Amino acid sequence: MAEKLVAVKGMNDILPPESARWEWLEDIVRTLMARYAYRNIRTPIVEPTSLFVRGLGEVTDIVEKEMYSFEDRLNGEALTLRPENTAGVVRAVAEHAMLYEGGKRLYYMGPMFRHERPQRGRYRQFHQIGAEALGFPGAELDAELILLADALWKALGLKDVQLELNSLGQPEERRLHRAALVAYFEANSDVLDEEARRRLYKNPLRLLDSKNPAMQTMLEAAPRLMDFLGDASLAHFNSVKSILEANNVAFRINPRLVRGMDYYNLTVFEFVTQSLGSQGTICGGGRYDYLIEQIGGKAAPAVGWALGVERVLELIKEQGREMALPVPDAYAVIPESSSLPAVFQVMQVLRSSGISVQMHSGSTLEGMGSMKSQFKKADASGARFALVFGADELAQGCVALKPLRAPAGADKADAQTLHRLDSAAEWAQLLHR
Repeated sequence: MAEKLVAVKGMNDILPPESARWEWLEDIVRTLMARYAYRNIRTPIVEPTSLFVRGLGEVTDIVEKEMYSFEDRLNGEALTLRPENTAGVVRAVAEHAMLYEGGKRLYYMGPMFRHERPQRGRYRQFHQIGAEALGFPGAELDAELILLADALWKALGLKDVQLELNSLGQPEERRLHRAALVAYFEANSDVLDEEARRRLYKNPLRLLDSKNPAMQTMLEAAPRLMDFLGDASLAHFNSVKSILEANNVAFRINPRLVRGMDYYNLTVFEFVTQSLGSQGTICGGGRYDYLIEQIGGKAAPAVGWALGVERVLELIKEQGREMALPVPDAYAVIPESSSLPAVFQVMQVLRSSGISVQMHSGSTLEGMGSMKSQFKKADASGARFALVFGADELAQGCVALKPLRAPAGADKADAQTLHRLDSAAEWAQLLHR
């Protein structure tokens, strides 16, 4: 026997009925995005490695440790499985001059890849849903995207999701803050761990995101970027806050919130929960006004966010949020295989009328199985009705419609009724939920 092949560790199959939960989430997202006038964009899974090195920053965990990069054997090009999709969306917008006629609101769904140790809510292949607004400089777009995410949590029935906000200001403000940070960290070098020392002069802002318990007291007292912001940056941030307050969206200012990519400026934010342990960030984003120019496009402002699908679904489970799994409207019970041509005619008419019908399939080549076993499977399918294509019914040109479940508020199911085969389109309405 050949060796059994299994999926790569940290890259998971999504099987029924679990896949139905993914479809349910995706349907809610598509509906919500349409209400906010965001349009779908789909970019390649593989991008030039330089896109992420240039866009995310060389001194980031993603670029330094986590990317799946390889050399194209055909032409030697350096390629990478996308570790996130903002850079890919920006590349597509710049490449196709999508902002020529004005700003664009876009959203995406799809798999991302990072080479890291798999754990709960953190996988090598994971999935993100993201929303990006490109070509709009105003703080109202920062607020709109936060309100969009907040509306999604409400639509999903999620509770105890907290919004954290910060402003990273503009490059010159960050330069002054950076100098103050470096001086502060140099004065406290004895507290820095090896990773912090390595990053000190390359990206000191990232030290603020350290989870090392031994450094927390020192980090709490570090110079705060908010104290270096000029009037324009503060006005932008205050405008975001005022819109959120007017819409009753609670938030907490987190001066250490910096995000993991170098491309952010001004507003940054995260939605966090205490229900998922160390993987508590379910959505994060911010403004990235310089990224389009960084990757070779014409300078344009932009803001966006991405959520982790696995983490959101895990949070839904954790909070006991129930969702109805899809079941067929009807199950076709077929005593004799000789009746299959007539059965298929009826099922096709019903399906074309919007009715979901599951057909019983014989367990052997010789027959369709006993009526008892078929009704057992019909009941297990979750269908409300069984369509019984018995010899007596077919001889009358009819099919028996047998309710399998009592209507809401009733003690027992309705009685079985006969319906003519040639009027399937008319009695299909009986099968609608």
